[in-house]
Amino acid sequence: MEKFVQIENVHMVFDTRSGRFVALENINLNIRRGEFVSIIGHSGCGKSTLLNLLAGLLDATSGVLILGEREIAGPGPDRAVVFQNHSLLPWLTAFGNVYLAVERVFGKTESRAQLKKRTQDALALVKLSHAEHKHPHELSGGMKQRVGIARALAMQPKVLLLDEPLGALDALTRANLQEELMRIVAAAGATTLMVTHDVDEAVLLSDRIVMMTNGPAATIGRILDVKLPRPRQRLALADDPAYHRLRGEVLKFLYERQDKAA
Repeated sequence: MEKFVQIENVHMVFDTRSGRFVALENINLNIRRGEFVSIIGHSGCGKSTLLNLLAGLLDATSGVLILGEREIAGPGPDRAVVFQNHSLLPWLTAFGNVYLAVERVFGKTESRAQLKKRTQDALALVKLSHAEHKHPHELSGGMKQRVGIARALAMQPKVLLLDEPLGALDALTRANLQEELMRIVAAAGATTLMVTHDVDEAVLLSDRIVMMTNGPAATIGRILDVKLPRPRQRLALADDPAYHRLRGEVLKFLYERQDKAA
């Protein structure tokens, strides 16, 4: 197996007023180039902590995280993060929000015309060319998240990190954007790691699902291969026995963990 992203023997401990809190324990995971991996588990199992470690926003207490052949040591443009909150600057248009990221990454090496094209190409990828001059308050929740995804992909990161990017959306918008996310990630060829609470979302989008044990001292309880053919369509999978088997396996794991926690 190609080891594009490597997480080796990672432990994460926080010092709190109540003492040391062990968030993650003995995390080992390899991710292939171009793979879509989801992390799922109950609240407090360290999903977002693991994502923040990969983003370089936290330093592991012990262990090592590697991207390509370089150890992750702080944030960098080789990793782009999309959070549940779209985090758009309200005084900038959709174009301006994406352009700001493009300029930070490529501004020293490319002309303004090239930066503009990168920005427009990213907005076209998420089907928002028609809205490039609109400000965030003029956009729907789903459109704001698509701007956030465009901004992340415009940086041409080696890894796209998604922290429940669709969690705040209504059910119909979320379902539509899941379809869009599959298309966008496939077109960009991005290696993607996504945190989610949604079992159907994980099965629909992923090549593998990493299921976390409950915290504290959470670790990887099981990794499930999702060998559903691509491209995937939600309606086609509705009656697919393989889809329902995979969904059932994830639900069984989560309910068993819930019972143990209770």
